[in-house]
Parts: sequence; structure tokens; C-alpha cells
Amino acid sequence: MTQNAGIIGMGHAYPSATLTNADLEKIVETSDEWITTRTGIKQRHKAADNEYTSQFGVLAARQALERAGLEPTDVELIVCATTTPDQIMPSTGAIIQAQLGASNAAGMDIFAACSGFLYGLTMVESMIRTGQIRHALVIGAEVLTKYVDYTDRSTCVIFGDGAGAAVLGPVPAEKGILATKIRSDGRYEEQLYAPGGGTKLGTSHKTIDDGLHFFKMKGNELFKVAVRSMAEISAEVIENAGYAVADIDLVVPHQANQRITDAVASRLGVPEEKVYSNIAEHGNTSSASIPIALDECIQTGKIKEGDLVLLTAFGGGATWGSTLIRF
Repeated sequence: MTQNAGIIGMGHAYPSATLTNADLEKIVETSDEWITTRTGIKQRHKAADNEYTSQFGVLAARQALERAGLEPTDVELIVCATTTPDQIMPSTGAIIQAQLGASNAAGMDIFAACSGFLYGLTMVESMIRTGQIRHALVIGAEVLTKYVDYTDRSTCVIFGDGAGAAVLGPVPAEKGILATKIRSDGRYEEQLYAPGGGTKLGTSHKTIDDGLHFFKMKGNELFKVAVRSMAEISAEVIENAGYAVADIDLVVPHQANQRITDAVASRLGVPEEKVYSNIAEHGNTSSASIPIALDECIQTGKIKEGDLVLLTAFGGGATWGSTLIRF
């Protein structure tokens, strides 16, 4: 007997400090008009020097557990999707597990860039459905502003910091995650990557001086692949679940770029009013963007019980995915 898995509680957190487009005008050659036109972003949250990824993951997770009516000891697995871990080892998921006091849970990280939250949902859904676990936390947490080069206006205007968390557990048969799919293609590696700090180039004075630990991006090439991949996998997931695009009540995409969001919606044939966007306030928070947006939709009543919600993401790797949920 299988058991449907669904989201039963959500939370999110982000730094109190913000970096506005006006602030960036003082740092790099750019303007509010240039940033807004190309990305849709007006501001992004920025962590302080003494703030780090797991702190925001813990805050979001505690909020999600409270809303789910569960204790940390009820959780059997914590999956943290992050591109910006606290440190190389141990995993940020294990650090969050300790900070929460989730003594019955295994903690681990997933590294799938902006698609990481959907990778985590896909993995946890199958474990709940097959009875291996009952409750899990899937967290997307990032402090991306520590990895951007503030002399490179093509990347430093995009990224922000924050975390979102979802508690997954058993739900009635007609609800929860109805279909989910993830993909990757490493041939697109150099469209969005940070080459320094790993075993290939290591960490040295040269890699630091050359800025190889910062994010590098080929935006124009990435745009085309992202739009095509997100639209195709979304259509596939909707069809696999036995629905049509017209049945979707809301699309919550990864908040990468407003132009990407608009292009994906157009390609799918989803009207603008059915697509959620918060990129103006948060920027691109990578794996945290979907859970932050999803929680905002739940808390403001934009998602109601019974709604059919499509999640879709694309990130460096390249990675992409889509998940269809009945709330």
C-alpha cells in the first residue's frame, strides 16, 4: 500500500538587511532602470558578515514545524538544498539537524543549484510514498551574496539570500505531490558555475586573486535553455498526472529572472494572473526561491485548499525540474 506525500507546513526566513538597486548604483556601473528592465529585481536581502546559511535554514524549519504541528523529534529526514553550504564538511543539513534538536533525523545536503528544492521534494516524496519515512523537512537555504563579484554587474545585481522550508508527511490520496520529475545536463556546466575551491582548481592565492570562487554566468545562452527546459518538463509533469494546463490554479516558478518567468508562462499558455512572482523583493535566491514564494502564497491565501499548483525550476548544472501538487 502506498501513501501520498504532501506539504503539511511551511516557513521562510531571510536577512533583515536589503541591498536595493539604488545601493548597487553606488557600487558598480549600473542603474535601477537597467536592472529592472533585464531582471525585474528591485532589491534583494543580504546577509551580514556574521550570518550564514544554516541560520536561515533553522529559522525557516522551525516555522514550518510549528505550522505543521510537529516537534523536531517527529522528523526522520532533513534534506537541505544549497549551493552555499556553511562549510565543506559536515553537511549543512546535519548542522541544521543538530540546531533543531531533530535527534531522530538523518541530515544531508543536495547540490542541484536553483532546482535543489524540487530535487529534495522528489526524493522525499518517494520515501514517504513507499513507507520508508513518515515526516521529513526539505529546506532550500542560500547565502549567495558572499559568492558574487561586486565588479561584475551581470551577476551581482541578481542574487539574494534567504531560506524556505517545507514539512512533508502523509496526506489523503487525492492530495499532495501528484507528479514530479527532475533532469540535468552537465554539458551546460559553464553557463553558470564557480570554478574555484573544488578539487579541480583548489584554493590558492591565484584562484582567489583571479576571482574564480565567484559565480560566472553566460546569461543569454542560459535564458534560452532555461525557458525551453522549464516549459517542456512542466508540460510533461502536467500530462503525466492526467491534467491539462487549463486545470492549473497557480504556477510558482523559480525566481530567476522575470523575463524567464514570463517566457515560460507564455510557452505553456498560462495567463499572467496565474503565475506568482516575488523577484522584485527578493532577487534570485536559488534553491530557496520556490519555498519562499510558496510559503508567501500560502500565508496570503493565494493558495487555497484544493488548488492545483505547479512548481518549476532551472539552475546551474544545468538542472531543472517540475512538481505538481494538490493542496
